[in-house]
Amino acid sequence: MRLAPIIAAALMAGPAAADTFEEVKITAGQTLFETECRRCHATDAEDPSYGPPLENVVGRAAGSYPDYDYSIALEASGIVWTPAALRAWMEDNAGFMPGTKMRHVGISDRTVQDFILAYLSHISPQDNAEISD
Repeated sequence: MRLAPIIAAALMAGPAAADTFEEVKITAGQTLFETECRRCHATDAEDPSYGPPLENVVGRAAGSYPDYDYSIALEASGIVWTPAALRAWMEDNAGFMPGTKMRHVGISDRTVQDFILAYLSHISPQDNAEISD
């Protein structure tokens, strides 16, 4: 995947002079989320999706979104979705969590992961100060 067009689009989405690099990462992350994740996950519980919605996913216990039929492996994992856990999931969810029912093509590019993580953190507004990478 070529990041330059996505980053350029993120810069053009708003007044570039006012954008911080973090804002650019979030905007590019949203674009990458739409490309890589949206076909199965929404960010808003009101928006129907195949997988659980990912708003407030950073800091959430894995397998805990109400009324979603998770795999037994994920429900019993005890994992909290930290940035490090989400990165491992994006790269190889079946290797990270054997027995998961999610089908996924790995996102191995760490820069793409960084952008998506910036976006997921942005849409997880609860206080995650105690969550470490």
